[in-house]
Amino acid sequence: MHRRDYRPAWLDNLAEDATMEASVLNGIVEGAHAVREILAYARTLYDYQEFNYVGTYGEHGFVEDYTSQVHGEPIGSVVIVRYNDTGQAQHVIINHRPLRSVLLWSRLMADHFANTPYAEYFLSPELAQEVLKPDTTS
Repeated sequence: MHRRDYRPAWLDNLAEDATMEASVLNGIVEGAHAVREILAYARTLYDYQEFNYVGTYGEHGFVEDYTSQVHGEPIGSVVIVRYNDTGQAQHVIINHRPLRSVLLWSRLMADHFANTPYAEYFLSPELAQEVLKPDTTS
């Protein structure tokens, strides 16, 4: 079933020093405010979400496994949330696939967050050129 209304409960229960890592990110996002700001926009990019699994993951975790589309490109996501001893979401890890969709997602996020403190986390044209230039060391 395609959903457009999913809002994870853990998003409202982030530790103040929460961190987020993701395949679309360049670096680790630190702080509940930053995580919320980035995810608030990121969630608008999905055309829908079709969930394969949502539920507990071990003793102190939560997982979401879903597929979607972003600008017509297929994207799969696995989100792992680790809770701290007080039950707050401490670490959020998001893995997307395939690579084409990861790069598209990061570019769309870069466009949105350009000229903000969050821009450094996403694929800028300069970073794309640097990463994709041929290796001349061999």
